[in-house]
Amino acid sequence: MRLLRLLALVLFCSSAFARDWSLTENPSLERWFEQRVSQIEQRQSLHQYKTLDQWQAERNSIRGELFDMLGLNPLPPRTNLQVRVTGTLQHDEFTVEKLWIQTLPGLYVTASFYRPNKVDESLPAILYVCGHAKMKGPEGVSFGNKTGYQHHGAWFARNGYVCLTIDTLQLGEIEGIHHGTYRHNRWWWNSRGYTPAGVEAWNCIRALDYLESRSEVDSKRIGVTGRSGGGAYSWWIAALDDRISCAVPVAGIATLRNHVIDGCVEGHCDCMFFLNTYQWDFAKVAALVAPRPLLISNSDKDAIFPLDGVVEIHSQVRNIYKLYNKSEALGLQITEGPHRDTQELRIHAFRWMNRWLRNKESLVEKTAVKFFEPPLLRVFEDLPADEINTVIDQQFVATPGPFTASQRDAIVATPLPWLAKNQQLLASRCFAALDDVGSPANLKVTNMQSPIWGRIVRVKFGNNVPLSVDIIRPTGDKTKKTVLHVCSDVEWNDRDDLETQFARDLQRHLHAGNAVALFCPRGIGNAAWAGDAKKQIQIRRRFQLIGTTVDTMRVRDINMARRALLSYGISPDSLTLEGTGVNGWLSLFAAAMDSETTDIEVHPIGLSAAPEQLPVLLNLTRHFRPEELFALCSARVRITGPAPQELSQITETQQWKSAFGKD
Repeated sequence: MRLLRLLALVLFCSSAFARDWSLTENPSLERWFEQRVSQIEQRQSLHQYKTLDQWQAERNSIRGELFDMLGLNPLPPRTNLQVRVTGTLQHDEFTVEKLWIQTLPGLYVTASFYRPNKVDESLPAILYVCGHAKMKGPEGVSFGNKTGYQHHGAWFARNGYVCLTIDTLQLGEIEGIHHGTYRHNRWWWNSRGYTPAGVEAWNCIRALDYLESRSEVDSKRIGVTGRSGGGAYSWWIAALDDRISCAVPVAGIATLRNHVIDGCVEGHCDCMFFLNTYQWDFAKVAALVAPRPLLISNSDKDAIFPLDGVVEIHSQVRNIYKLYNKSEALGLQITEGPHRDTQELRIHAFRWMNRWLRNKESLVEKTAVKFFEPPLLRVFEDLPADEINTVIDQQFVATPGPFTASQRDAIVATPLPWLAKNQQLLASRCFAALDDVGSPANLKVTNMQSPIWGRIVRVKFGNNVPLSVDIIRPTGDKTKKTVLHVCSDVEWNDRDDLETQFARDLQRHLHAGNAVALFCPRGIGNAAWAGDAKKQIQIRRRFQLIGTTVDTMRVRDINMARRALLSYGISPDSLTLEGTGVNGWLSLFAAAMDSETTDIEVHPIGLSAAPEQLPVLLNLTRHFRPEELFALCSARVRITGPAPQELSQITETQQWKSAFGKD
């Protein structure tokens, strides 16, 4: 096994690292990710389960976490599928029905239903989920990726199965979006708790509902398979739904280490990942399939699903199958080749399905062939006007909705129970990865000279995240207070230009007798990461994979900076946190989440109640309105300066002030 893993690593290195996926140009960041991934690997390893009772005691809650991380908690309503068959294609051995279903009102899934021409009894069924195949005609008309994978459905129908091949959101006939964060800058997906993986999982659940409605289908013998993106979606549905009795995900899974440290995330779109709120390694998804028959299938030179990760996942999942005494139901198939739909991969999938769904061990004699020109398999003549595929990211995950007067009154009527409940919710859903700050490490003080500000004291701190605070003192012997200002990129760049508003604001602080400590959290200003814009995006995506966001970790950085100043000798009574806009919110969260004390003064500037102007934190707007977030922070910290009226609806009531001693 060790030799196989070493060989897998060598093969992966020779192919994947030819691409610029590493973090070597940001060594401290690379060390930090390595530390975090190692912690998750140790905590989440499936080898920790020693008995079947131990695993089964946790299995339902683990599955519940997966539903949640896919945005499926609660599940959407199972509305009428509104099935419509728009045409059929005839072959000597099988028939294809061109159809669509609505998995939600307006959420269309176009599909091909393959069945033998003669059906005398209920047959095993295959849900085939397509990978990323762009199948387009003149003027950009999409035929759906089902047309690119038609040979799979045809083979199953020619060999005694029915097969439903479904289009995906991004590459179906109605083209939605899989590439939200890195192509469209939709980082609010993280806050919303949305991932297109959740839509694909839901579409698979409803596709099973449709298969069960067909008289040709034996509902006790339903398998799922797909390659690449379809491999990932095969994992989701097999893990979530026990109606899947046999699964062959092809090239659809790797380890967290592969994605974050080796950089495979840079070869994938957002549909391949859940929002990792519970900080999983990905073997947990595979384990939820046990003890049902599962063939983990991959090729040996696949750069985005590298062999060492596939072998590692099989090793961990094998432990769970052994606990069930079902080792024979788990298979590992590795063929030679790159990331491609090769014949070798197909043959093993076909044989696995025959073995477990039809009890047949015979040789595969017929090859998988594409029989139809893609336009013939198109379902729609004209796309429906009521489709929501193109805006599903704005609707799929429920949010609390606008803040109302009645909700405000309910909060202020019982503020303490509300606060306790929602502080816990904020900590577990948005800040689960925010470990305790502790004392700042490697504190180092240096003196510098600025032609604009004179003497500056730089306080450096941190290990894998090296940070620093620049203290500018006013003239005179006594400093009234120290303002720890959390800088944006623009502010950091403007600090020495006396013509800018920010530099003038610094002067006002100094003329008032206050010192200013300028601080850039990770990724900003003097703590910026090397790399072009594309590399910055891929760095941000890595944070999501380990169950956090850049803004979440900036909250920790702000608290580290504050504690560094305290260690340097600044009195906590004279220290004020300050930030503008998003950094104002981050400063509030930093003070509110600090376990050391609640008596912290924060001066946020330019706060907004607009959700799009909030920081990007996992699940933030999924659970909280801005007004509630402001109230949560105000209960724990001293907020100075005016707050927008819409944010202070709760905190300005007499009941709230009395409850927290602020009247």
